[in-house]
Amino acid sequence: MKKKISIEQPKLNRELEERKFSDIYYEEDPQLLNCMVTGSNADNETLEKAVFSKVIFKNVTFIRADFRRIDMTDVIFENCNLSNAVLSEGIINRVQFKDCKLTGVDFSNASFGNVTFEDCHADLCNFTEARFKLLSFSRSSLKSANFFDCNLQKVVFSQCDLNEADFIETNLDGIDISTSTFENVNISMNSLSGCIVSTQQAIEFSRLLGLKIID
Repeated sequence: MKKKISIEQPKLNRELEERKFSDIYYEEDPQLLNCMVTGSNADNETLEKAVFSKVIFKNVTFIRADFRRIDMTDVIFENCNLSNAVLSEGIINRVQFKDCKLTGVDFSNASFGNVTFEDCHADLCNFTEARFKLLSFSRSSLKSANFFDCNLQKVVFSQCDLNEADFIETNLDGIDISTSTFENVNISMNSLSGCIVSTQQAIEFSRLLGLKIID
């Protein structure tokens, strides 16, 4: 039986001031609050312990940016490119990624709460040892993404490409992957108990267990 989860949406003010990403360098502490950033370029920038709160980013590029230990609450990324960015050890709460390029992003050791990834390219993302609570991946590509030793609570993968994704040492009890696709996926057999899968996926996993299936 599939489990439905309720994810809180970002809480944003009705009126947001238009700002450039470069404005963050004029703050005493690196932070962007109550604003909208459109069309800025933050490629290769480095900011540790930056704070983004109540911000909408549209068409912004953060390619290879290093924002480790970032704190993000009530943020929307729409049509942004964060390829190969570093967001490790970050706190990511009530955040939406929509139509974003996230190839190779380092989310290792991050904490996620009430987060959605919609129509994103997130191949090769590194989620090693991340903590997830109330999270949805929808219609997103997660090919070769690394979910090694993650803590997943109330997480759904809906219509995603999970080919070659790595879930070794990650407990999948209650996690729904039934509508997602893959030719091969790396999952510890002792982690599969309670995972919500389709009939075809169940057959594929049974083959991994060494069972011989007769039609």
